[in-house]
Amino acid sequence: MPDQGTLPEGTQTPGTFPGATGRGSEKERQMFAVLKTGGKQYRVKSGDLLRVERIAAQPGETVQFNDVLMLGGDSPVVGAPLIDGAAVQAEVLDQVKADKVIHYVKRRRKHSSQRTRGHRQKLTLLKVTEILASGGDTTGVKAAIGTGAVPGFTVETVTETTPAPAKPAKAKAAPTAEADTASTGPANLLTEARDGTADDLKKLTGVGPKMVEKLNEAGVFHFDQIAAWSEADVAYMEEQLGARGKVAGWVAEATEQAAE
Repeated sequence: MPDQGTLPEGTQTPGTFPGATGRGSEKERQMFAVLKTGGKQYRVKSGDLLRVERIAAQPGETVQFNDVLMLGGDSPVVGAPLIDGAAVQAEVLDQVKADKVIHYVKRRRKHSSQRTRGHRQKLTLLKVTEILASGGDTTGVKAAIGTGAVPGFTVETVTETTPAPAKPAKAKAAPTAEADTASTGPANLLTEARDGTADDLKKLTGVGPKMVEKLNEAGVFHFDQIAAWSEADVAYMEEQLGARGKVAGWVAEATEQAAE
């Protein structure tokens, strides 16, 4: 029979657990920092991705946050309000915008007005690379400053332009005889009426005294001239006289008048 002051074999001592002795002291706590930027506080550790109010830096640059409020880990340190020499360094990945926020205002009484405005906050995407407990004021790394303190700041955009492929030159078609005729006009134009007497061109549809003057100035005085025109001649005379769609009808009428 066991003594009253001893416990049976296999019985655990109250308040003790197997394998738990000293576990908390052996595990190292990962270092973190609490920094302040853009009027907000962020708890970060090395390797974190962070979106903060836009800072004046280009993608690819390394910036340093010097306003560190607290350092956590094996030896926590709390600033008063900042920790001298502490800093957080981060790499600028991109300059982005937050999701759009819609602000809608409606006044019902008396005014019955409504207004809708949208806003997308400009942010900077960062990756935390290092947390410094001391010596941050001697690193020489560019300080993370908001764009409001740097007038005229713009984000540099690099666009890769590839030259467009050259278009093959189109071979010029050889001018045809019909095209030459169209550019120079009918070949039967005259400088004056034959025998000093011109035909009565007012018999053609839509031809008045003014159109007769234009025809005479162009070298047309007789029906047989109009009756001999080709399609190219008709197109040329329509351009010269400003009578689109009429000259083709004159050719048929002039053929009948010339036969009489």
